[in-house]
Amino acid sequence: MLDHDLLRAFVAIAERGGFTRAAAMLGRTQSAVSMQMQRLEAQSGQRLLDRRGRRVELTAEGERLLGYARRILELQDEALLALATAGVAGVVRVGSIDDYATRVLPPILAAFAERYPAVQVELHTGLTAHLLERLGADYDLVLAMHPVGTNRGLVLRRDRPIWATSTDADVHSANPLPLALYPNGCLFRRWVTQALDARGRAWRCAYMSPSLGAVEAAVAAGLAVSVFKKTTLSPALRVLGPREGFPHLPEVEITLHTARDGRSRASSHLAEHIGEWLGPEAHRKKRKVSTR
Repeated sequence: MLDHDLLRAFVAIAERGGFTRAAAMLGRTQSAVSMQMQRLEAQSGQRLLDRRGRRVELTAEGERLLGYARRILELQDEALLALATAGVAGVVRVGSIDDYATRVLPPILAAFAERYPAVQVELHTGLTAHLLERLGADYDLVLAMHPVGTNRGLVLRRDRPIWATSTDADVHSANPLPLALYPNGCLFRRWVTQALDARGRAWRCAYMSPSLGAVEAAVAAGLAVSVFKKTTLSPALRVLGPREGFPHLPEVEITLHTARDGRSRASSHLAEHIGEWLGPEAHRKKRKVSTR
């Protein structure tokens, strides 16, 4: 029998290139990982690692075992996942700010659907204020945007507002400045107009829509200037900054809110899943759409 914990340590050493990095990943001491490898070599009856000073290389037998070890661990993870997701079903109603619903959430929800096929997710979009008013009554979860330090909801990440214009027009030089804005109640609308008023820059609302796609299309066509989050900014638009007379705007926090009453297993799992993808840890590694 090959101990799964020992195999996991072995794979970590192979992938991380040594005992120190593997120990850090596994949350163990280097000496503990070294002892695990001694036990694995005793169980397998083969020398699996060639230690050359600080360098660690796989022997021929170690290379042969590595593929099997990965398959064994993958199968174990799949089995545990199948047991963990058994019986998780139902409908989860999610309200989200429009740009994240359009550009960020789709791959996250696709991965969730693979993991929990019996859960149906209903996604609705709107402004933060309107969504939070209906949390609990119409939504189980709400992905929202707040100024930094608001202390509302679970903070997943920070994002920065970016001024943008068309790549083919100089509409940003017009006076008054034509703006494409979201309806009243949008935080960016308030910040944009306040920033321009503070600089004495004349402006007019040339286009207004609650839809990210509509606002983005107006800007791309050269009708107006607008502000988008850095995470969801289309590469087809041109960024504007202080050099063009557009000041930096404050950062915002992207937060997750959950209904206090009637929280189901399905909504709890989706909240945890979104946190795994968008939370601080997600910034340090690229996530893949996977059932693991």
